[in-house]
Amino acid sequence: MLSKHEQISRRKLLSRAAGLAGAGTLGFAASSALFSPATVRAAKPKSRIKVGQIGTAHAHARGKAETVRKLNEYYELIGVVEPDPERRNDAKEESAYRGVNWISEEKLLATRDLKAVLVETTEAELVPTAMRCIKAGLHVHVDKPPGWSLTAFKKLLDEAQSRRLTVQMGYMFRYNPAFKFCFDAIRKGWLGRVFEVHGVISKTISDKRRKNEVRFPGGSMFILGCHLIDALLAAMGTPDKVTPYVRRTRTPADTLADNMLAVFEYPVATATIRSAFVEVDGSKRRQFVVCGDEGTVDIRPLEPPKLQLALSRARDGFDKGYQQVDLPAMPGRYDEQLIDFAAVVRGEKQPEYLPDHDFAVHKAVLQACDLELK
Repeated sequence: MLSKHEQISRRKLLSRAAGLAGAGTLGFAASSALFSPATVRAAKPKSRIKVGQIGTAHAHARGKAETVRKLNEYYELIGVVEPDPERRNDAKEESAYRGVNWISEEKLLATRDLKAVLVETTEAELVPTAMRCIKAGLHVHVDKPPGWSLTAFKKLLDEAQSRRLTVQMGYMFRYNPAFKFCFDAIRKGWLGRVFEVHGVISKTISDKRRKNEVRFPGGSMFILGCHLIDALLAAMGTPDKVTPYVRRTRTPADTLADNMLAVFEYPVATATIRSAFVEVDGSKRRQFVVCGDEGTVDIRPLEPPKLQLALSRARDGFDKGYQQVDLPAMPGRYDEQLIDFAAVVRGEKQPEYLPDHDFAVHKAVLQACDLELK
């Protein structure tokens, strides 16, 4: 058990937040404070943003619908689009969609004063659907990963930029307080020269899910590993080289790439991201560890996050050696992400993550899956 001296109180942590502010040099635009979305929450919106959701097929679709309805001081959900009758009937049975207005895409996009759309379709339809929304003059939140075409994704980003619209990607750790702490610690030089990053994100999936996933390329790295690749590039920037290792544990029964590793090379550092669909209770061992010659950040598990910090010398109230960092509780996985999206849509702030970062992440994801860049 950690001593009282090793415990970092939440009050002390929050009081240091302003001291960790700085320009974003790690793949995103800027970080106004260690837990900046909480600051966004404090500013009460003048009027609600009219928003719609297209698709219920994505694994995060239900959570996004629940969150946007919970954040009713920020958003007014106009309706949900689901053209597939079977999916729509299934969704109607879920509490997240109870009482929503089911609407056609044409009618949704024609809604007066509609400002934004959450795109939660299958991965194959994410980019085409988002492009229709952008061309209709709407900001979009697009879930991940954005399909298998790097060229199509680049066209989406370029179209949005030309229209001064935002594409917010749905990578789920961007607003996690442990990851925000990690990125700020790197930026402030607390870890010294980073030489190693190690990430793991795995789970077990059912035979039914395997039959669905095997139809699509990329395997576990595409579906799960993408989240940690996003975090890796936020921490370290674009890698010099990506080497994938693809393994299939159930051949010849199926060809699902269910055990995957990718190595990312940097000038003085190497990083590994592992992702599997066959780890028993894998969510409890998910981790993201960053080691530098002056300190280490060890996030394990990722949700709810727990963080250990090791320092070669005391820094800004943190002790030398290993200590537990007491993080603020997360109100929900997607709350801060969608609160930040609201602020960007209103023009109150710039996006945390820039198009160049999103493009680099998607390229790295495809490389880590051993997929062709097209």
